[in-house]
Amino acid sequence: MPELPEVEGVVESLRPYIVGKTIEKIHVSDQLVTSHEAGKQAIIKGLAPAAFSEAVQGFQIKQLTRRSKYMFFELEYDGQHAWMVGHLGMTGAWFPVNSLDDIKEAKFRNHIHVIFTLDDGSTLVYSDIRRFGELRFLHELHDHPPLLAMAPEPFTEEGLAHYLEMAELPKYKNKPIKVFIMDGHVISGCGNIYATEALFRMKIHPNRQVGRISKKRKNELYQAIVDVLKESIERGGSSISDYRNVNGGAGNMQHFLKMYGKKQCPSCGTQTKQMVIGGRTSTYCPVCQK
Repeated sequence: MPELPEVEGVVESLRPYIVGKTIEKIHVSDQLVTSHEAGKQAIIKGLAPAAFSEAVQGFQIKQLTRRSKYMFFELEYDGQHAWMVGHLGMTGAWFPVNSLDDIKEAKFRNHIHVIFTLDDGSTLVYSDIRRFGELRFLHELHDHPPLLAMAPEPFTEEGLAHYLEMAELPKYKNKPIKVFIMDGHVISGCGNIYATEALFRMKIHPNRQVGRISKKRKNELYQAIVDVLKESIERGGSSISDYRNVNGGAGNMQHFLKMYGKKQCPSCGTQTKQMVIGGRTSTYCPVCQK
């Protein structure tokens, strides 16, 4: 699943192609229409596909930003402001193209679900192989309360203070540290890949209880999370499975991961182990991580 660095890469790359342009027309795939008719609301949330298309049409894209793992398209039309909020889910990908044939990989070309025709004749394409992504039109961000419950950005002093405050709450004391740092109410945008990497850097077992880690170590772990997220942003994210940037290219961070998906510990040579924590597979070194 794309995490914060991957979403940051998509936003930074996509912004020059779309900001300032107006959405003239929207086409939604038959699969999404059928899904909504069956009551499943694949990708487009909160509105029927036809209503979503009608709502978004005519708006100019004023800005594109990221919060946690979400993309925020700031929209404006005739003095009216609104938002289109996107999430890549497991396999979502955006392509700014002049022709659908410009999407080189067939697996993305064969799973196009929303096409935005822009006023300069170009198209903005959303493809999603597994259809776990999300597009939501909002007049105000508070119309979707979960967006307001996200933790502050991890690169801010507010993020650290919030994380330390959450660590003192009774409901988190007995939680595994891996579950804690992957909770979007605690830290924004830290998913399985970077949680695994940060815990390995700090030599902390992923199943260790939050309350059994000192405040000093919690501070150091937070810095390790920030460091690995920043490093991944600089390397274009981790292209594992189906993540691609807006030009169809891959990131490089996967070549620098030390523990995620590894069979052997790079520090001591011990065979790594895996366990399911909070519903996610966690890889760790049984010797180095305590």
